[in-house]
Amino acid sequence: MSSITVTKVAEADFPSRWGHFRVHGFEGVITQPEPCRPGDPPAARRVEGCVALVLGDIHAAPPVVRIHSQCLTGDVFGSLRCDCRQQFELAMQRIGDEGAGILIYEQQEGRGIGLMAKLRAYELQDMGLDTVQANLELGYKADCRIFEIPAKALKLLGVHAVRLITNNPEKIAALEEHGIRVVERISAKVPPASPLAERYLETKQAQMGHLFTEAQTE
Repeated sequence: MSSITVTKVAEADFPSRWGHFRVHGFEGVITQPEPCRPGDPPAARRVEGCVALVLGDIHAAPPVVRIHSQCLTGDVFGSLRCDCRQQFELAMQRIGDEGAGILIYEQQEGRGIGLMAKLRAYELQDMGLDTVQANLELGYKADCRIFEIPAKALKLLGVHAVRLITNNPEKIAALEEHGIRVVERISAKVPPASPLAERYLETKQAQMGHLFTEAQTE
């Protein structure tokens, strides 16, 4: 059974176009991590980083929080295959508008399968498979991410209740399981940027249970 230790390793000023943040760097050490691809040999340990961008007073009330998984193709290259960059900008704008909040950017490219495997999945999608089918065809789970590291990072920041920007019920369940109370779910729904992105969103809703409804509170 895996265990995870999270340590804060850095903190600095981080001015951005959405506001003047503090950037916190965290390192998670996972011992005996479960393989994402069943049948792969077990690893003794894995190191995974995450960054928390913190704006304003996050302790006066449960802050707005977004847990955003790394997406090089979307966040950096502006891919029209997914909604990742739009969700990132939606979250940063919401945090900036409220004057307080946290964006956690975690190192889990391609729902945890890694960049090269994600590109191989793109090849399969070009042949007609959807994003879930492509992961399964490569031998991976549909979603290999774990959210314990962001939960522990929030605790290190002194945050134990959040208003979470997400469409993913698994993120809510994972935070609750690890002691972070989700007092409100704020929708991360964005309009599809292309027919490819529309199919991607339909797959997340139909096969992964993502929620495309408005905000919900306890």
